[in-house]
Amino acid sequence: MSRAIGVVYLCWSLLVTTVAAAWADAPVESVESPGEAKSAVDKSDAQGDEVRNARTAKHSPVYLTANNMSIATGKPSLVLMSSVSTHIPVWSLSGGTPGQSVAGFVTGIPSDCDAVKVEIVVTTTDKATSPDHEDVYRVHLTQMVDGEPFTARYVLGKPVRTALPAGPLHTRTIGLESYYEVVPGTPLYVRIQREPTDPGDSFTRPTGLAMVKVTPLEAPEKAHVVQDVSGYNSWQMIQAIGEKLVCAYSRGSGHTINEDARAVYARTSTDGGKTWTPESVVADSPGFGDVTVGKGLDSKGAMLLWIRRVGAKGWFHDLYRTTDGVTYELIATPDLPVRPVQVTDIFSVPTVGLMALWFGGDYRESTNHSWGTLTSSDDGATWKQTTIESELPKDQWPTEPAAVYLGDGRILAIGRTEMGGNSTMRSQFQMVSTDYGKTWTREKTNIGDVHLSTPTLILDTKTGLLSNYHFERGRGILWRRVVDPNKVFDHPRRWPASEAIAIGSQVALDTGNANATAIGETHYISFYSGKAPDTSVLVSEVPAPRSGE
Repeated sequence: MSRAIGVVYLCWSLLVTTVAAAWADAPVESVESPGEAKSAVDKSDAQGDEVRNARTAKHSPVYLTANNMSIATGKPSLVLMSSVSTHIPVWSLSGGTPGQSVAGFVTGIPSDCDAVKVEIVVTTTDKATSPDHEDVYRVHLTQMVDGEPFTARYVLGKPVRTALPAGPLHTRTIGLESYYEVVPGTPLYVRIQREPTDPGDSFTRPTGLAMVKVTPLEAPEKAHVVQDVSGYNSWQMIQAIGEKLVCAYSRGSGHTINEDARAVYARTSTDGGKTWTPESVVADSPGFGDVTVGKGLDSKGAMLLWIRRVGAKGWFHDLYRTTDGVTYELIATPDLPVRPVQVTDIFSVPTVGLMALWFGGDYRESTNHSWGTLTSSDDGATWKQTTIESELPKDQWPTEPAAVYLGDGRILAIGRTEMGGNSTMRSQFQMVSTDYGKTWTREKTNIGDVHLSTPTLILDTKTGLLSNYHFERGRGILWRRVVDPNKVFDHPRRWPASEAIAIGSQVALDTGNANATAIGETHYISFYSGKAPDTSVLVSEVPAPRSGE
């Protein structure tokens, strides 16, 4: 018995020593992993390095090889995947048996590291491998901090689905966690699990986990404060008028939309959101709660602002116009056949004029849900409503959508999901049109790091890159995914992995609702954060993504 304990202790010591040394001795320059070597890799489009991240790590990644990990749950097998004279040790994870996972510890986390990114490298020798199939993995993370239960920092990663490569022996690098905050100098526990029972996992054959890649990250830059006076400052919209930022937001006593005390205010900034002008009142309707729900520009460059007005006397959407962000003129209150819950951001479409998306429903487990378009050919004075889909169940209902016009009649929109649960089905929707918004196709994406996460999109005309920002409530993270829209237009589950842009409150409903705009090569993403009854409106300033080299 004592000899067995000694062997276990020796193996444990080797594991900790190997992983710690890998980080301590690594050079500052990034190290190319086996999964990144051009001669050995077939990266899926969903995980490719599309852009340079806004903030790059100063430290090289550390790797847990298959030999550095052990069984955590189930009965996975440590085997050699072989071809000719190449023999790679991998953990074989079943495509049919649930509950198989392996784990290891990472030590020696750098003292100036704020978080880590976790990726896995997988392969297979099975001849059935094909992009027609997808598999699903997730990561479990925690740290062993002195004086705390080792479950205190536990995070269950979202399930991640990716397409398999074109054939056997190809390597995939899959991002499972983009930002896990760490305590430097404290062991990091990493457990990798395949999810063959997830609806997104269609590959029934085993796959091989070759290694885990853990990359240290710096914290994102702190966001600028737009408004933090007492009250529930929330549901903000941000828009650039030339070189000026305009942020309009709503304030009340809590997470309510119909209280008489709730009004809409605005502030402007000419220094990138660092300082703001005094607050001006946009709408304070007696007997109604006023909430900002959408924004955009008209053909003359003036800002348009949708304000939802809800009270005992009805539910209305008012459209305001401003040229300076300070004074606002009410220009329309359209009488719409189908009452929207919300009308979202306005964008321009050639041959059509102005367009905004809307959604309607009751958020219940019913089929009383719909969405569609609003169009205006007279700069917002009048609007025509079109229903695209109706009688939808809640789990198929795209809410709070954002859209961009790509050219040649093509429009790409992303919608929020109202689904609960913890499968890959809980992901954002992508809706596309090729005929200037007359007809649409809707599908699920692979964007699963969401929880009541409102999307906001920016298309950079210089690079052609599309940025999708959204705030994951509960985690308190503002995410960005960047892609060439041509790669995902017909392939909605090929969005690249996310990166953290800002950190906010982890109180689920008292934070979130990202909305973005751009000035030149800088993106400005607004969100609100706090804990009821007091929340603040913030804006993050980040460089526009650049094409990868």
